[in-house]
Amino acid sequence: MAPLRGALAASITPLGNSGGVLDDEAFGPLVDFFVAAGLDGILVLGTAGEGILLEEHERRIAADLFLQASDRRLQIAVQCGAQSTAETVRLAAHAAEVGADAAVVIGPPYFRLDERAQHAHFLAAALACAPLPFYVYEFEATSGYAVAPAVLEQLREDAPNVAGLKVSDSPFDRFSRYLLDGYDVFVGPEALIHEGMEAGAIGAVSALASAFPAEVAAVVRSPSAAGAAHLAELRNSLERFPRQAALKRLLGRRGVPVQEDVRSPLRTLTSEERDELDAWHASLVVAS
Repeated sequence: MAPLRGALAASITPLGNSGGVLDDEAFGPLVDFFVAAGLDGILVLGTAGEGILLEEHERRIAADLFLQASDRRLQIAVQCGAQSTAETVRLAAHAAEVGADAAVVIGPPYFRLDERAQHAHFLAAALACAPLPFYVYEFEATSGYAVAPAVLEQLREDAPNVAGLKVSDSPFDRFSRYLLDGYDVFVGPEALIHEGMEAGAIGAVSALASAFPAEVAAVVRSPSAAGAAHLAELRNSLERFPRQAALKRLLGRRGVPVQEDVRSPLRTLTSEERDELDAWHASLVVAS
């Protein structure tokens, strides 16, 4: 299978009934929106996609819905990281079974895994989905610990389908230590897209691209300091609000029939936040 390339959105997951169920009807329009914007692919069920909060059976269904909606028009990478190795392994195997383009795994949060435990966990997941391309999702602020570069070096030797990394660490010195030989690296922080790709990263997996896919794709295809700074400005403005709900609100304003519902304990926007977000988005539309 071909490895991932280019600009990918870290997609939201459409939910309904106050976040209690998947909104099956919204997956198709959402994927159509990404295709029309010129993205190369999407990462599903990651941080923006609330994957860690969904039940295992819901994650399987959501992966299937994204794949059906895409119909091979986009690369579909499925984030399979879960709290236990056993669940992670089952989800990685499912991603391979249903025809995903890649499996991606973030380290389990809460327990600070040492290098031996990190290696065992990621190796089990990689072998479960082989020969599907496998990517480690490095995000120290979310998992609670950094994946050791030495673990990644060993992992590459032990599992031939290990293809790369999504790295969401910042600033750049925290990101750059993961630009390892033999790893295709995707930039998570939009502010680092230009600097990261200049240093050898091959693309970006961006939460901002859930709501601003064309803008992110343009900077990935023609990286520049000014372009990355503009994306960082958009992201900083977005981060004033609950991220997942705000992304869904913006998608609705852009004509995608996605509800603002998020899975508890995440929360929706207050009426004041909704008004502020709408006013900010309207100012962007006027400025453009």
